[in-house]
Amino acid sequence: MTVSQSAHRKPRVVSLGRPAFVGKEYLDEFSKSFNFSILEAKHRAETKQLLPLDIEKNGPIDAFVIRMGTPPFEPFDEDLLGALTPECQIITSASAGFNEFDVEWMTRSGVYFCNTVDAVAEATADMAIFLTLATLRNTCNAEKSLKNGTWRGGLAPTRDPSNLTLGIVGMGAIGKYLAKKALAFNMKIKYYNRNQLSPKLEERYEASYCSTLQELLACSDVVSINCPYNKDTEGLIGQSEFEAMKDGAYFINTARGPIVQEEALKAALESGKVTRAGLDVFCNEPNIDPWFLESDACIVQPHLGGLTDAAFQRAERECFENIRALFTIGVPNSPVNDLSSRRK
Repeated sequence: MTVSQSAHRKPRVVSLGRPAFVGKEYLDEFSKSFNFSILEAKHRAETKQLLPLDIEKNGPIDAFVIRMGTPPFEPFDEDLLGALTPECQIITSASAGFNEFDVEWMTRSGVYFCNTVDAVAEATADMAIFLTLATLRNTCNAEKSLKNGTWRGGLAPTRDPSNLTLGIVGMGAIGKYLAKKALAFNMKIKYYNRNQLSPKLEERYEASYCSTLQELLACSDVVSINCPYNKDTEGLIGQSEFEAMKDGAYFINTARGPIVQEEALKAALESGKVTRAGLDVFCNEPNIDPWFLESDACIVQPHLGGLTDAAFQRAERECFENIRALFTIGVPNSPVNDLSSRRK
């Protein structure tokens, strides 16, 4: 059953800013079935001003698309998007994480919210592999030594990934891609997840399940954080978790900064409990703790995990395909919230 709509108009879909990666041909084809337009707002204040004016001039919005690059608009709450209700039926985001979205408000308002499930997963897993190899091989200090004109001055032999145990915290789409790629480096895969994978999937990824986080930490040479950020995972990795790790472990985070208690991570690095950390995410981005920029024990990136052209194209297209699914079969492809009881 399709979502109810007027027989006299195509569903109106508005994108917050121009989707630069989805492709003109794709948008032309999409526009045959949908009335697509762009809200040319560059930050939160402009959005609050222009969105009601757009609705007043052009009519109710049935679906709203939020592209990558969300910080100038955050948070996505009733204060920002309240003008969309009650007519809007779906809000889609090109991001995988959704801690900056007020999903509870959307659910109360009867609006589906969809994130992207697989679009940036492989690119983020690539970043985790890069940081794993970089921390094991101490590439940051090696590059610094070379650029300073000291060649290998003071550099000690580093670690091979082969036969090391990679402990993956969160075996969703990103975790699975990471496991697959790590096997190419002959790493042993352990994982901790809210739910254990099926035997078939465990066999596919050659992954062994740990029933507790502490069990995983105690047996892993490299610990990689790949779980979603939410109220249950905020501060998940703290002092006791670092103490549970092997002495001299390596730590990777490509998920979200606040999953890790940064003071505890700093203490673990300063004590040598953690040899090096590879970090693509931080608390308080982009105004991060300068300690991580100055430490020789950290290899850092400015939250680039999903920042590739192919990942951005997949992410934007997932947004539009969620909308197409809702208005074609009555349910989007990847809803975060369950509205089935409200739509009977």
